[in-house]
Amino acid sequence: MTLNHSVYLKSIAVVLFTAMLFACEGNLQNVKDMEKDFLEPQSKVYDLNLFYTDSGAVKANLRSPVMLDYSNRTFPFREFPKGIELDFFEADSSKNTVYSDYAVQYLETGLIDLRTNVKIVTSDSTILTGPQLYWDQQQEWLFTDYSYNLQLPNGARNQGEGFDSDQKFSTFNSRSNTGIQYIEE
Repeated sequence: MTLNHSVYLKSIAVVLFTAMLFACEGNLQNVKDMEKDFLEPQSKVYDLNLFYTDSGAVKANLRSPVMLDYSNRTFPFREFPKGIELDFFEADSSKNTVYSDYAVQYLETGLIDLRTNVKIVTSDSTILTGPQLYWDQQQEWLFTDYSYNLQLPNGARNQGEGFDSDQKFSTFNSRSNTGIQYIEE
């Protein structure tokens, strides 16, 4: 009789455990669906053409085919999966332009991660290219650990690995470089 009683208890335990597993499956799917919604962007913008003005003067113009806004995340960011073209206008109406095939703007830190075919063309015709570049908007500072090519208006060229610079390129620190420089005597 004890053997039958033990078999009954084990059978009941197996049935209850199986029922709990199937009952949790529905809840697990609901949790996965909620997580999926959280992983989706808060908003999607197509054919973005955004102007930033200050006191009536245009300071910047951002263009991008797609912007995904993830400001609903713990660490909010905006993603530009199809790249950006960004013009900055100086007080004298000169223009600096940034191109990139992919970009991410981190909203809390003000850091912008530019990736793939990054190109900066300044108003004085300085051209900087590289595979990745970080731009700290608050500090107005650019930096990378990757290779870069820099062409100055006077024809000087510089190739190197890793640099940091202010956004006007008046202070430029390269870790290693080679190139052709023209120096006035």
